[in-house]
Amino acid sequence: MNKIAVTYADGQIFQHFGHTEYFKIYDIENGKIVSSQVVSTNGSGHGALAGFLQMMGVDTLICGGIGGGAKMALAQAGITLYGGASGDADTAVQNLLDGILSFNPDVMCSHHSHGEGHTCGNHGNHSCGNH
Repeated sequence: MNKIAVTYADGQIFQHFGHTEYFKIYDIENGKIVSSQVVSTNGSGHGALAGFLQMMGVDTLICGGIGGGAKMALAQAGITLYGGASGDADTAVQNLLDGILSFNPDVMCSHHSHGEGHTCGNHGNHSCGNH
């Protein structure tokens, strides 16, 4: 891992990859965070975000919910995905580096067609993608 990106809003992991307006990108050297910056996606969405991250040199992504198309685009861009994460962005990156990040490798959001108007991560008793 050289560069880790986190979907970002107000210090937290933003819960819908395709709608994120910001990434916080962390530069990693020798397993430690050496710097970080918050960057705007400039309105890029869904599939374009994988290319945006690739252009920024990102090799690892931590996010909340993410759809199948975006997962494929990230895989094609060679970006390792840690989806289904939540909470403080800085803590999540440190937890990943320490090998203790809580995430869901099978996270899948399929909210683009059912029109209920809610965002990923706000399901109460439902797990994402199991409607």
